[in-house]
Parts: sequence; structure tokens; C-alpha cells
Amino acid sequence: MSNATEVLHSIPFDPLTGAISVPIYQTSTFVQDAPGENKGYDYARTGNPTRSALEQLIAKLENGSTGIAFGSGLAAIDAVVKLLSSGDEILAVDDIYGGAFRLFTHVYEKLGIKVNYTDTTRIENVVDAITPATKLIWIETPTNPTLKISDIKAIAAIAKANNCLLCVDNTFASPILQQPLELGADLVVHSATKYLGGHSDSIAGLVVAKEQVIGDKIKFIQNASGAILSPFDSWLIIRGIETLPLRIKQHCANAQAIAEFLIEQPEVESVYYPGLVSHFNHEIAKKQSKGFGGIISFSLKEDTIEAAKTFVTSTQYFKLAESLGGVKSLLCHPATMTHKSTPADVRQAAGVRDGLIRLSVGIEEVEDLIQDLKQALEKVALSQKSKVQVAAV
Repeated sequence: MSNATEVLHSIPFDPLTGAISVPIYQTSTFVQDAPGENKGYDYARTGNPTRSALEQLIAKLENGSTGIAFGSGLAAIDAVVKLLSSGDEILAVDDIYGGAFRLFTHVYEKLGIKVNYTDTTRIENVVDAITPATKLIWIETPTNPTLKISDIKAIAAIAKANNCLLCVDNTFASPILQQPLELGADLVVHSATKYLGGHSDSIAGLVVAKEQVIGDKIKFIQNASGAILSPFDSWLIIRGIETLPLRIKQHCANAQAIAEFLIEQPEVESVYYPGLVSHFNHEIAKKQSKGFGGIISFSLKEDTIEAAKTFVTSTQYFKLAESLGGVKSLLCHPATMTHKSTPADVRQAAGVRDGLIRLSVGIEEVEDLIQDLKQALEKVALSQKSKVQVAAV
């Protein structure tokens, strides 16, 4: 069965009415037949039919036992960390999403959970950094924003050998391109705000557990902490998933063409995209993914915040905004936006330079997007030329 067919036919119709669209059960509570006797639901924080439909859908798409939906991607990450105890350690990828870094560093480290960061693209780094206290390995692949690729299967083997969990943030790839649980991971998280929703109109997070016992623990944390996804947002994510295979196909095609355009531009120093043969670990990306995604990052030769700001404020179709994964193209300057809370020395050591720009390539006509980038690069070149002339005077 193809991805598109599986996705569409994994979404149930309503058995009560036959409605082809999953109903939005906008209710806070459910009438019971007798104390403790109900139709499967008693209170909407604990369970809701619309949210349950989404949770079952993402579990099926990721080939896991249990899906759990949260009010944001960070709430999903938070729930996974709550599996740990004071004194435990997390081994995390160094080029990590700024929000996850903020949560790990400013919330959980003061509660006694230490976080060690390493470049997980090299397996020897993972082996060297793991300790007896490591209980969770946390990777993004591709990473945000420098698109590093880590070998999920190899790291899963290391995690198993050291009796710790492996969680993969699969936001950039989506289950259409990559299925970490099939490669040995224990947990997958998604910011469903991004590709799963796909229309920049909702905030949501998802966790999928491979084993039921871990899924039950996350489900308990969801209910105990209360960071649930609303019925309407659950419906929006379900609706977004219906077109996910088609959108991902176009995102990938557009991104590949743009990456190949960017590597030829004189104003560009480096291009980070797993679909380029020159990308470190391109072969691993080919092996564990069915495509390379819609995110590209690149560094300007003039590695300054000023040059980056000139570029990101000069595009027309690429809108300057936080987030990614929507049908409309977006761009951001990580150093002053998504990774602003990360200390400059830490982010630069991970490759997040002042002149780094991240593109979320949408589904517009690719020729229009390339032309937009071209004229913005020309403005950067013109600005640099003007500075040189002023300096000469």
C-alpha cells in the first residue's frame, strides 16, 4: 500500500453517523450510565474522541503502539523528559532546537537532570559521551537548523546496549519520509505544528511510543500534567495529515532544486541540505529516509548578522517568520530568532553562525521561489559593495 493510500484510509469515518470527516467533540465532560460506567470517556483532559482519532492515526503512521497528543511540540518534549528522575542524564545532539535547549538547560538541569551535548553524526562521539547515568539519548535528524544527519539504527543499538531510551525528533522528516521506531528508536516526537498540520494554523505536539509500557507512562503524564491538545486542533492536524504525502512530495522537489541553485551562488558560503551529494552523511540520509525534506539552511559568505538581516528582509515570497513546514515558504535567521536563547558560543560551536539562514520551502512554483532568492542575494551583494566603496573613501 502506498503512503498516500495508507494515510487516507487510516483516518476513520464516524461509525455513529457515517461522517467522512472526523467529528469535533467539543465537550469538557461525558454523561455516565452509572458511577464508573461510561462509553469510553469520562473527562476531556483524560480522553476525547477527536484527540483519540489523531493519537491512533499517528501511532499507525509511525508503526508504534501508542500515540499521545499535546498542546505544543515543547509540551510533547516535556512529557518525555518527565520519564526521568533527578540524577539521570540526557545525551543530546549538539545542534538542537533552541526551545528544547531552553527546556533542558533552564528547567530540567536545575531539577537535577544533567544534559550532555555532542555531535551525534559521528557514532564514536555517542560512544564516548554516554555514561552509566545516561537514561535518554535525544536526537534530531535532520537537525534544526544545520540539517545534520545521525544514523538512527546505529545509535539505537548503542542505546539498547547501555540500557537507555532513544528518542528521535522526527518533525523535519515526518513519518512519510522516515520512521525511527522501525530503525530501533523507543520514542518519536513531532511538533505537529509543522508538516503534520501543514498550514501554519495550529500549535500541537505528538509523542509515539514503540512499546505499550512506555506509551502508558507518557499517557499518564499527559493526564497528570494536563498539556492536552484541544478537539479543534486535533481535527486540524488530522485534516493536515490527509494531504501530507502530496505536500511532502512537493516540498522535497522544490527544496532539492533550490539547494542546487544556492550552491552555485557567489554570495553563499555553504549549503546544508541532505539531498546534496556533498552533504556529510548524505548516504545515511538515503539509507534511512525516503526523501530529504523541505528545509534548507545556508551561510552567507559575509558571515554577519547585518548581511543576514539584509537578506531575510528582502524576500517577497519567503516570509520572515518563526516556524516551518507550512504550504507557504518561510525563512528565518536562527541566531536572532529560533536560537536567540542559546548562548552565542554554544550555537556557533554547533554551526549556527551569524550569517546562517534557514528556509522552509513551501509548495509554490519553484521558479518563482528561486527568482525571489536570487534578487535577495543581489541585494546582499550590493550592500557589501557599497560598504567596500565607503571604506575606500
